[in-house]
Amino acid sequence: MAPILFTLFFATLVVGFPVAFTMGLSGAVAILMGGEFPSIVIVQQMFKGINSFPLMAVPFFILAAEVMTVSGMTERLLRFANDLVGHIRGGLGHVNVMVSMLFAGISGSALADAAGPSAIVMRMMRKGGYDANYAGALSAATATIGPIIPPSILMVIYAISDSRVTVAGLFLAGVVPGILLGLTLAASNHVISVKRGYQFHSERPTLRQLGKSFWEALPAIVMPLLIIGGILGGVFTPTEASAAAVGYAILVSTLLTRSLSMPALGKAFITAGVITGSVLLIVSLASIFAWLLTILQIPQELASAIAALTEGKLTVMFLLAAFALACGLVIDTLPALIILVPVLGPVAAQFGIDPLQFAMMLVLNLTIGMVTPPVGPVLFVISTVGRLKLEAVSKAIIPLLLAELVVLALVILFPDLSTALPIALGFDH
Repeated sequence: MAPILFTLFFATLVVGFPVAFTMGLSGAVAILMGGEFPSIVIVQQMFKGINSFPLMAVPFFILAAEVMTVSGMTERLLRFANDLVGHIRGGLGHVNVMVSMLFAGISGSALADAAGPSAIVMRMMRKGGYDANYAGALSAATATIGPIIPPSILMVIYAISDSRVTVAGLFLAGVVPGILLGLTLAASNHVISVKRGYQFHSERPTLRQLGKSFWEALPAIVMPLLIIGGILGGVFTPTEASAAAVGYAILVSTLLTRSLSMPALGKAFITAGVITGSVLLIVSLASIFAWLLTILQIPQELASAIAALTEGKLTVMFLLAAFALACGLVIDTLPALIILVPVLGPVAAQFGIDPLQFAMMLVLNLTIGMVTPPVGPVLFVISTVGRLKLEAVSKAIIPLLLAELVVLALVILFPDLSTALPIALGFDH
């Protein structure tokens, strides 16, 4: 069964099949041709993959982000970020980073960030005299902050795939690495801006102007605090928190800011429905492949192979990170996550690696894969929106990729970056 599974998987991947269909097709054919399991297992595993209460948080988080976007909250965050850091050297680049960090608390999605606020700041950077390819590269790099700073759609799906961690624990584990990622990209932007002579964009605002923009952006800033605070306080589960976020977004946009119209709300529901459908299809089809990997005892074989090389925990972490990074180069983030968690998770557990540290390493690793060619979905979005050549953007993003890899190395070297906050608040298990 294993030869059929992997041969068909790589063959269809080379031909150019979408990764989700590649996994679903190869898994289904392997089951049918293997003869060890009845064909109904295919349908059972597809349904089992999406039959999860925590997974219901995904469509709600997507819808909350869409409501905040169509109601103009993104522009409010943009104005506040510009007033806060726009006057610093390389100001628009820093605005790009700041907006992504703020929007991450709303969308939890790199693609949503890339197609929305990052694309807006990219156009502003180009008008401000920044190189077009660098503006696109920075916008792609900052979009990767979205799945790290909570709430994160990837972390919700991760928690479903690994019973050793909780959604709340993963959310907390992403806070410090997410902030560190933003600071590292801001520092990289500063160095590049000084080297290339990019000028300031705006004058330093007065305290009154800064206070006004902060007040206008406050409803959007409060949303992630509502989500995380409600979960940590035991007010509601992560799934209930996502539904509360939708309710909050609609109420604030209609009653407080009065910036949400019924046509715009309908558009948000339609867009969220389309995105949710694609996400659940990927999860469903990938579940067949992941189940077969577990049945075929691939994790045990991989653990034995690594044990033959080394028994050092740190070396094992770097080996697993390298393997995940290689997978991220050719497999899209969400399918890769569903495949690798049941494969690499038991290996990490066997060597005594903290599940939260491993989870943060894997999510950060696969998120970096979203801006690495040849797959790099965020690069495709930015190139399409900005009408840029993919090859030029891929070249411009190299120094920013190196900065993100430094953060990945720090997460591997210092477990407390991922585990200290969840442990302090009692959400480490």
